[in-house]
Order: sequence, then C-alpha cells, then structure tokens
Amino acid sequence: MEQHLLSTARARAPWHALAAAITWLAIATTPAAAATPEPLSLGAAVRLALAHSRGLPASDAAAAGARDMAVAAAQRPDPVLRLSLDNLPVNGPDRFSTTRDFMTMRSVALMQTLPNADKRRARGERFEREADAALSERAQRATLLQTEVAQAWLERRMQEQRVLLLQSQITEARVLVQTTEAALRGGRGSTADALSAREALAQLEQGLIGAQAERANARLTLARFTGGPPDQPLADPPPWQRGTATIGQMDLLPDLAALQAREAVARAEAEVARQELRPDWSAEVMFSQRGSQFSNMVSVGISVPLQWDKPQRQQRELAARLARVTELEAEREEKTRERALQVQRWQQDWRAGRDRLAYLDAQRQPLATQRVDAALAAYRGGREGLGAVLQARRDALNLALERLTLERDTAGLWAQLEYLLPDTTTGVKP
Repeated sequence: MEQHLLSTARARAPWHALAAAITWLAIATTPAAAATPEPLSLGAAVRLALAHSRGLPASDAAAAGARDMAVAAAQRPDPVLRLSLDNLPVNGPDRFSTTRDFMTMRSVALMQTLPNADKRRARGERFEREADAALSERAQRATLLQTEVAQAWLERRMQEQRVLLLQSQITEARVLVQTTEAALRGGRGSTADALSAREALAQLEQGLIGAQAERANARLTLARFTGGPPDQPLADPPPWQRGTATIGQMDLLPDLAALQAREAVARAEAEVARQELRPDWSAEVMFSQRGSQFSNMVSVGISVPLQWDKPQRQQRELAARLARVTELEAEREEKTRERALQVQRWQQDWRAGRDRLAYLDAQRQPLATQRVDAALAAYRGGREGLGAVLQARRDALNLALERLTLERDTAGLWAQLEYLLPDTTTGVKP
C-alpha cells in the first residue's frame, strides 16, 4: 500500500511542477499596465511631448554642426604641395634626359593662401550666427509643440465630457421611453408620445456614436505627442480661468527671435561680402634641383587676384547682401506688429470667454433647468404634451454642448497665451 502511494505521488509530481510553472509564467507575464495608470495632467503631457519629440534634437544637431563649421571656416586654407618636372628636352641628343640640360629641373613647391584675420573671423562669425539661428528655431519648435500638446489635451477633455454628457442624457431618455410605453400600455398615454420619446432616444444614441469616434481620435492625437497609452485617464484641468502670462517685450517671442537670428545671419554674410573686397594673397616657395654639374635653385612668388571688375562683382554682391538685411529687418518689424495685435486679441477674447461662461452658468443654465422642470411638471399634470418636454431637454442639451465648446475655446486661448514662451527648465508650465 505504501509503495502504491509513493508511486502515485511520484507520478503526480511532474504535473504539480508543470502547474506551478504555468502559474508563475502567467503572473510574470501579466502586463504592468494592468494597474491603473496615473492621470495625465496638461503639464505632464507637455513634458512628455518635449521628451518624445525628434524635432528638437534635429535643431540641436543643426546648431552643433554650425558650431563646427564656424571653427573650420575661421582657419586658413590648406597649403598646396606641387611636384613638377620643368624644361625636359624632347628631341636632340639630350632628349628625355633630366640631368644633361642645364635648364631641366625637378621642382618641389609649397603654396599657401593667406586671407587676412578679419576675413577669417567674419567667415567663422557667419556660422556662429547660423548656430544661434538653429537654437532660435529650436525654441520656436518647442513653443509650437507645447501649444499643440495643450490644445490636444484640452480637445480630448472636451470630447470625453461630451461623451459623458450624452450618456447621461441617454439614461434619462431611456427612463422617459419606459415611462411613455408604460403609460401607453395602461391606456393613459398616446402612441405619438411613445414614438417621440423613442425618436429622441435614437437621436441621442446616434450622436453618441459620433462623439465616441471623435473621442477616440482625440486620444490618438494626444498619445502621438506623448508616446503614452491612448486610454490613459486625464487629471484635472489647470486653472485656466486665472490670469495668463504677460509678455514684456515682443522680441522675446521665439518666432520673432528666430527672425532676428536670421537677420543676424544675413548681417554676418554681408560682412563676409565686405571682407571679400580685399583679395587673398598667396605665397609660394619652390626648390628646383638640376643636374649635378649645375646649381640648384630656389624660387619665391606672391600671387594677388586682380579684382579688375570690382564694381560689377564684389560690390554688387555686397549690395545684394545688404539688401537682404534690409528685407529681413522690415519683415521682422512687420511681424512684430502683427504678433502684438494677435496677442492682444487673444487676451481680449480670453477675458470675454470667461465672462460669457460666467454669464451662462449664472443666467442661462438655471433658466434651462427651470424650463425642463416646468415642462416635465406640466406634462405630468396633463397640461402639456410630451413635445414640450423633449424640446426643453434638447435645448438644455444644446446649451450644455455650447458650454463645452465655449470652455474649450476659452481654455485654448489660455493655452496660446500661457505657452507663448518655452520653458527652458523642464518644458512644463505650472
């Protein structure tokens, strides 16, 4: 008997081991995301988007490349080594001899172009300004990205609120359908009321389908920026009703700073063109070896380009560069005026949006609620038909949707103003 029990236990041991292994594997492979993810705030979404972006490292690489080019451009050109065989006879008794004719020479020459220090400094400065322009464009990209992420976060929040609103309306509409159908079965209601209630429910359910699709698109859009899961819940919105950031100097805005940086590049290019009015000299030293019976020779030479058509070439190029500077300066001034007006209009519209929301909550919303209650009481008392109740509910729903849109637009204006400047520390606005 004991032997039988021992053999049975040994036979079951592998199955127990297999079951334990399967259980351990199931626990080990359970996704970590099964836990409820932390709600995503607007500031955290902006921070994640900045870390997830590939456009900002591209600007950093452009700036680093321009810095390297600045160092290279400020150096002298490489010297030129020239090997030559001069005055080789090709006929007569000394043809193709490199030693018998006194004029035949084997020469080694070294030539160096010598641009002046101001010209080399101007060439390097031009690429330094290119690096500054790349960093300005990086700040512009960061600001634009912050604004886009904030708008995507606010859009998703509005779409989710819209879905919740429609779901609550559908719940109430289903109760009304049940009420009218019960009244119809009891001989106290009409077929028209029952059909009207069902039609109102169908309209709400159809609207919910579109709202759910827009909510899914909004979630995907935000996830594209942050790199997180689309279904991550959202945290409470930031206090967008408070005052927004103020801009003391308009030229601090990244897009205007980028224009100013491009203007600096154009000025540096104009300085390079001005330095090109002075030609680069070249010096050459050549050692020539002749036959053993003849003396070796050393030659020294200086080369100077002849700018014989300077008014039509070098001066024309300088004039073109200076005209480009004037063009960019005028564009920057015009853009500054446009941006100042745009920011002022955003501030005005944001304040107006706050006032409209406060008025809607204080005046229109209570009236809509009272109208629904009054229509429902009249219907229950037999003084009004169901149509008045459905119309009052439709108007209340439209008012609620209008409020969501108004809140979204006003919060969007706040985001435009709040993220006019990039956060250079963490990329997150509090």
